[in-house]
Amino acid sequence: MNPILSVKELKKTYIMGTTQVHALQSVSLDINKNEYVALMGPSGSGKSTLMNLLGCLDTPTSGEYLLNGTSVSTMTDSELAEIRNKEIGFVFQTFNLLPRLSALENVALPLVYGGVSKAKRLERAQEVLEAVGLGDRVDHKPNELSGGQRQRVAIARALVNNPSIILADEPTGNLDSKTSAEIMQILGSLHRQGNTIILVTHEPDIAEYAHRVVRLRDGLVESDTLNEHVVSA
Repeated sequence: MNPILSVKELKKTYIMGTTQVHALQSVSLDINKNEYVALMGPSGSGKSTLMNLLGCLDTPTSGEYLLNGTSVSTMTDSELAEIRNKEIGFVFQTFNLLPRLSALENVALPLVYGGVSKAKRLERAQEVLEAVGLGDRVDHKPNELSGGQRQRVAIARALVNNPSIILADEPTGNLDSKTSAEIMQILGSLHRQGNTIILVTHEPDIAEYAHRVVRLRDGLVESDTLNEHVVSA
């Protein structure tokens, strides 16, 4: 099986004044289509840096990153922007919704950059909002929604382009335990439908939902294990 995502000896060094910070020392990792992977590690372990590199939000200092067999390191800024828009759906801890737009308009936004007609954009946005259980909240603005509902809007926005990978960065970090469980059930359902999901979390109970857990420490992969109870379920 060809991995959907493959990194080899990925390194990221930040220059801060006269200091070099080695956020990623050397990470090699393959993730196959329809895997559900949790990236874990203490603060400063490199998990957020790795997530930013995988999401094409940042570029590595050295190493190779293949996405669907294509080398990301050779892409131009406009090609990277297109990859981010079409191949990857992002879900953030802070939701990152535009406050003046309705749920429907927030979800439709990525399609604007794809040149999709307004009618088609709104139709598709309505579809995915219904899929996450918010068909009756399409006209509500973010401040009219609960935290859990806002995260559902963010998940719908991540799905609107039918991406091949969903990157979720601490998606339950601002939510209570009951709402967190609901959001994780939605991500589990998306995985069963064929999506590849990569989840960054520092919470062991959230990582339990994933089929595979990659632990980082000091910019290196410390362990890479299967959640046997999930895989065999």
